[in-house]
Amino acid sequence: MLNLNNRLRMPSAFTILFILIILVAILTWTIPAGQYETTKAGNVIAGTYQSRASSPQGLWNIFEAPINGMIGTKSTDGAISVSLFIMVIGGFLGVTTKTKMLDNGIGSVVKKYAGREKILIPFLMTLFAIGGTTFGMGEETIAFVPILVPIMIRVGYDSITAISISLIGSQVGCIASTVNPFATGVASETIGISPGDGIIPRLVFFVMILIISIIYVMHYAVKVKKDPKTSYVFERRQRDLEEFMSGEQEIVEGLSKKQKRVFVAFILIFVVMIFSLIPWTSLNKNFTFFVDFTHWLTHIPFVGSFVGTSLLPLGNWYFTEITTLFLIGSILIKFIYKMSETDFINSFMGGMSDLLNVAIIVAVARGIQVVMNDGNITATVLHAGEVGLHGLSSAVFIVLTYIFYIPMSFLIPSSSGLAAATMGIMGPLGHFSGVSGSLIVTAYQSASGFVNLVTPTSAIVMGSLAVGHVSIVTWFKYMWKLLAIVFVFTILFLIVCSYLKL
Repeated sequence: MLNLNNRLRMPSAFTILFILIILVAILTWTIPAGQYETTKAGNVIAGTYQSRASSPQGLWNIFEAPINGMIGTKSTDGAISVSLFIMVIGGFLGVTTKTKMLDNGIGSVVKKYAGREKILIPFLMTLFAIGGTTFGMGEETIAFVPILVPIMIRVGYDSITAISISLIGSQVGCIASTVNPFATGVASETIGISPGDGIIPRLVFFVMILIISIIYVMHYAVKVKKDPKTSYVFERRQRDLEEFMSGEQEIVEGLSKKQKRVFVAFILIFVVMIFSLIPWTSLNKNFTFFVDFTHWLTHIPFVGSFVGTSLLPLGNWYFTEITTLFLIGSILIKFIYKMSETDFINSFMGGMSDLLNVAIIVAVARGIQVVMNDGNITATVLHAGEVGLHGLSSAVFIVLTYIFYIPMSFLIPSSSGLAAATMGIMGPLGHFSGVSGSLIVTAYQSASGFVNLVTPTSAIVMGSLAVGHVSIVTWFKYMWKLLAIVFVFTILFLIVCSYLKL
């Protein structure tokens, strides 16, 4: 039989981004060159656009763009800091995965709540959502589908309920990313702001969107339990019972003492990162005790010299500091778990290699901005946006930004690549309309996570559905109401934030 999947396969993010580099290079031959005056912070000053000599980009510039995207040029900052951060956090997750703390932890929770699966739905969805909002938990959730499916079927639910717990849970976390390095981190770095900017409204958004999703999944689960015929996969129910119940996955007894210590260290690392990224002094003067405390630490002779002043004060951390934090965290977990040097190096390097493609995608995507800046057309594009957006309110602009990023997320399925490729333009455009960079980041990652709930180009979606024997068409029939709710709620949230200047 002819395999239509091969014929209809989407090109990789690398191919799409390189094609965009070529197209942008061609545009440097046709779009007039120009420039803006900028502030000391590098922000463009509205109304200062003027023409300048053109600098069309050729074949050599096209192939050089990804290299310069990594190391940077006079006109464009390189992606090396965020790329290195992505690889180091990959190493950290590789070391953590080696301890099996996450697998056994969630497995033990499933066992603990056996017989009370209705409680298990909000509890596990929250755990997966926390993973999504902090470290971009995604493909890892596929492994939990064969564990959850037999449990959900046994108590009267169905395979869609099981898939929803891990897939919707983790991707809702990505929709409302707080410090997710692959979305919030890359996007913030691209426009030169801290990932902690806007974290408070994003935390509020996270809680609200998670509650909406939990209610949606639980409503469906209760309905299926009351009448199994309302299940979207009712015709597979008997086959699922035979397949999943006969080969039901063994659920672990619980966390060992070493794994419990790893869990504490794992949580502590993310707590430190979050507290260090929150701009305490700009939130309220009452929070300055965090800054005062860290300054006090530097005056202690041994502590001050050991910790160093570059990490302090809390609230001013950037990619160098949080990359160092995850490197220290990896080593800490190695000693807590009493991992051999060989196992540690192999798991750390293996984790880095798993995210190497993401790190390189960021550099390739940054190459688009390199070509635009070196070709002197970035200012011209911004000027067109400034003229076109003249008179638009901040609320209208942020809604258009969110809508713009939905089809873009289909075109460039890599959230990191999408951020690196577009935020350099969208950030300054938001400045013209009085929209903060952090709210632009929120709109972008909300759209990216929204698409990742249903897109057939997502390994998370297709992998989870394949394990649970649910077709993409069936999944969309189940999801469309939630998608509509999330879409409307996100727009309302962005409008409110724009009026409150958050």
